[in-house]
Amino acid sequence: MEKAFYEEKITKTLSVLKEELNSVRAGRANAALLDQITVDYYGTACPIKNIANISVPDARTLMITPFDPSTVKLIEKSILASSLGINPSNDGKNIRLVIPVVTEERRKELTKVIKKMGEDAKVAVRNVRRDANDQLKKEEKASQITEDDLKSSLDEIQKMTDKGIKDIDTMISAKEKELMEI
Repeated sequence: MEKAFYEEKITKTLSVLKEELNSVRAGRANAALLDQITVDYYGTACPIKNIANISVPDARTLMITPFDPSTVKLIEKSILASSLGINPSNDGKNIRLVIPVVTEERRKELTKVIKKMGEDAKVAVRNVRRDANDQLKKEEKASQITEDDLKSSLDEIQKMTDKGIKDIDTMISAKEKELMEI
């Protein structure tokens, strides 16, 4: 059994969760808010960051400057169609997104969304553990590893799982704290 393989899967799960958490609108302007939005650019779905420069002129504003000015309308349409809930304004060359202040009710909704993301990540980590344990048991049944090796490997997998879940909890509580401070 390749321990590094399962460790890498857990690490990938954590990085995906981190990206998802960055895309949650927390009241301040952050270019990562636009990471999940794609624009239909000449028949290809492209992330906004690939076809435009994204800057943060102040704490509540995102400025999108397309490399090709003809894509302003396409980008604006994609932002409106997204679940961001922000109305873009354009001046023909740039698109401005003014991030509204987050209400208490919206904070509670976002907290629920964040907790669900955390739970989904935990399930993914537990699935990795299950797959690793199944693989180990198959190897032991096929006499590829001893019973002692099985036990020590199962313990290692459990420790990796516990660490992954602890990291997820830390990320979720940090994001919740960030949301409540706004």
